[in-house]
Amino acid sequence: MEACYSQDKFNATTCDATSTVIVTIQAFTGMWINAFIVSVLGIAWVKKKSFNSNEKILLFLGCCRFWYFCNTWVYFFLSMFYPWCLYVYPIPQLFATIQSFLNASNVWVSACLCVFCCIKIANFRHTFFFYLKVKIDRIVPWLLLGSVFLSLVMCILVYNITEKMYYNNLNSTTLGNFWKSENGLIFFPFFFINGFGFATAFTAVIFSALLLLFSVYNHKHKMQTNSVKNLSMDAHIKAMKSVLSFFFTCSINFTCLILALIYATKEENPMLFLISVFQDAFLAVHSLILIFSNPKLEKTLLKTLRCVKCK
Repeated sequence: MEACYSQDKFNATTCDATSTVIVTIQAFTGMWINAFIVSVLGIAWVKKKSFNSNEKILLFLGCCRFWYFCNTWVYFFLSMFYPWCLYVYPIPQLFATIQSFLNASNVWVSACLCVFCCIKIANFRHTFFFYLKVKIDRIVPWLLLGSVFLSLVMCILVYNITEKMYYNNLNSTTLGNFWKSENGLIFFPFFFINGFGFATAFTAVIFSALLLLFSVYNHKHKMQTNSVKNLSMDAHIKAMKSVLSFFFTCSINFTCLILALIYATKEENPMLFLISVFQDAFLAVHSLILIFSNPKLEKTLLKTLRCVKCK
């Protein structure tokens, strides 16, 4: 009996240690990558006193992801080593609210980046598309402001729900029961608004990828017909690769977010942990893709790596 108890305790300790290592490596890698994006763009902004729309979106997205990874690691650290903190009002509400805001901001700003690339690169003769191409630089700040507003709406909703759940489960003896409620209506607004918001942003990414793919096909067909080489084809192909990579990573992120909503009311901690690991990994990979798709960031990164290698 004692041997079984010791074995279970050893397995639990090993699992906790492995989880801590995985989350720590992912979180600090994601923070480093996004801190690099923010620092390079921020320094360039201070030096040149000018900022194009693409860099504005990248800077905002880098800030959101840096704090997302930071918040994820702090929450995991507290839940592993100081779980009693998550019972103290209003710590659980604040963590849930901040995470919801950063998640929503990440999703919406990523969608804005895809839409921006599509409008800037794609070529269509429709009047409305010409209007968007001319006005997109002025629209970008409003898109970012709208993303912040929608994220605030979601996080306020999350705060109200977690407030109700906290008082309904005040006498709970386990942390897992914190996410449970006897009244299922408490969860309906949270699931509906978050699911609708994620689906809308993902739809914008899909349409951007399809429009850009259609534009590349038309442009290539015209070049073959006229037997003329056009340098803008390279820009089309590069943008298409970036948007397709965005589409792939956003698909993984969207799937993880929906699965997290599904398992949020169940005591499926291993499943939630795996979902979180996949989501964080693809967010870090997407940030790397953003670096290599931007000439300024790529050049600075390669220069930094050469300096480190020489030293």
